[in-house]
Amino acid sequence: MKTAVPCYYHLDVEVGPERVGQVSRILAAHLRHWDLDNLVEPVRRGAELLLRAIDAHARNKHTSIEMWWNGQHLITALGGEDPDLRPEADLRSCLADIAAMSDGWGCCATGTGGTIIWFSQRARAGQRVPLVPLAPDSTLRTGLKVPRDQPVTVLAGPGPAHGATLEGGR
Repeated sequence: MKTAVPCYYHLDVEVGPERVGQVSRILAAHLRHWDLDNLVEPVRRGAELLLRAIDAHARNKHTSIEMWWNGQHLITALGGEDPDLRPEADLRSCLADIAAMSDGWGCCATGTGGTIIWFSQRARAGQRVPLVPLAPDSTLRTGLKVPRDQPVTVLAGPGPAHGATLEGGR
């Protein structure tokens, strides 16, 4: 059985109309590299929706994109530092589409007044893989002897002290 390795990817980008397609292809390439081909289309679609909305409504176009894969869920987050971007007003229709196509989503404010919007995709039952590798099967057919069962070879120590003999001093 194949085991999953937790994966993380981070990308900083200045959003513009020409960059939406580029970023989408970059995210798809990383998902394919992680063997998550089945999650490529929903992640691309969600990221493109958010990037286009940010391009249309934000004054500060600098955006960070992060993806985390933990073996069961892929979380994609886009964060910007524009304090004037209001998800509840500017991104309402975009967030409705994100909610419809993802398994979970949310948004939160950053400490600097920016916004982070995230959505998750769950691996389906046949695609879930464990994070912890299984213990290897024992290939050793014969048991090893415990060290105390082994005969001990006595090493010759230093020679007898001056004037002493091995026969009890006679």
